[in-house]
Amino acid sequence: MKRIIIALLSVVMIILCVSCSEPETNQPHSDADISLNEQTIAQLGVYEPTEENQSAETAPLNFETQVGMWFTYMDYQNILKGKSEKEFTDSVYECFKNAKEMGINTLYVHVRAFNDCYYKSEIFPKGEYYDGDYDPLEIMVNTAHGLGLSVHGWLNPLRCQTDQQLKNLDDSYLIKQWYNDKDKNGTYIVKTDDYWYLNPAYSEVLSYISDGIKEIAENYSVDGFHIDDYFYPTTDETFDAAAFSLSDSSDLSSWRTENISKMVKMMYDTVKSENPDLLFGISPQGNMDSNYTSQYADVKAWASQSGYCDYIVPQIYFGFENESCPFEKTVDSWKSVNTCEEVKLVVGICTYKIGNEDKWAGSGKDEWKNTDGIVSRQAEYCAQNGLGVAVYSYSSTFSDTVKEERTKLSKTIRNSYGGEQQ
Repeated sequence: MKRIIIALLSVVMIILCVSCSEPETNQPHSDADISLNEQTIAQLGVYEPTEENQSAETAPLNFETQVGMWFTYMDYQNILKGKSEKEFTDSVYECFKNAKEMGINTLYVHVRAFNDCYYKSEIFPKGEYYDGDYDPLEIMVNTAHGLGLSVHGWLNPLRCQTDQQLKNLDDSYLIKQWYNDKDKNGTYIVKTDDYWYLNPAYSEVLSYISDGIKEIAENYSVDGFHIDDYFYPTTDETFDAAAFSLSDSSDLSSWRTENISKMVKMMYDTVKSENPDLLFGISPQGNMDSNYTSQYADVKAWASQSGYCDYIVPQIYFGFENESCPFEKTVDSWKSVNTCEEVKLVVGICTYKIGNEDKWAGSGKDEWKNTDGIVSRQAEYCAQNGLGVAVYSYSSTFSDTVKEERTKLSKTIRNSYGGEQQ
């Protein structure tokens, strides 16, 4: 098998050499490039990186208007756990090809969901569904780039494991050392419900998060980083009482909000220090008020000031008839606060509600059950307003139960955003 791969790579290199008379660009791969990569994968069942995407120095591949899709850690349960490298590679190619054909140009792939990882790390333990010796992230990055797709490493900076998972960790991991330390258990890491969370009030915790970003940026050719709405897990005052008592602040809410913004800026600065061309994005809750009342996330500042993020993707998972947050009105509210030209607004929409009751939508709770074409109309509204769009999630979008709705959404995306991939 190895000889076959080497022989085929030799042919590919000859083709590349013949075409090297053309000037190099950092534009997305052409249709010809994609065809060549697809043929290689079809023959071998693996993806072998070309000279362009093999180098960590290659400029990140990103698009003026994002058409994104979330690829969650839950997807790894079926395609990664217990699978060989070839099986995983084949599955990733099929998934990413499906996304590409739908008109997606940017993938947010889950690299760290619970203070664990789906890549080779010296800082974090393997994720629950990562039981092989090969490198999932390397395969996903190479496959995405081979298809002309941008890939952003999606991580949850504060959410950690359960009690049992932490107890089972090797003592060499810093998180386990904090768990065992009576002074840091309950301060640096705090248990809320079933999970432990990092406390962003401590500089050592922020350094830990920063080191995790550096490790990925230094070892993988990702095109950006992406975090979602797992900020403070609770409004309970006991969560960080010790740290707050040592602060100069008298307002817990303002203090927590400052802590989260400090963390976000630190992550942004870390990404930019590794490569200024890498993007950093945030996906907060779609209900703007909830970001402040329960998450302590100053989304208005992040959307209106430079230095926090390059793009913001509010999760506007609401129907047009949602009683408290109707889709169009909510999108317009986010547009009104997105006053910084350096921050792109990308609207997050979802497919998991299709055909289901939306119990928090008030009088609009049956809209997703009784109305067709909601997500395609939402994508069209975003395009008409000059905004990017991102779909949550891969698994729900490619479920057999939403096939007709997926076809409508794909057609809308292709018609509205197709030019972004050329």
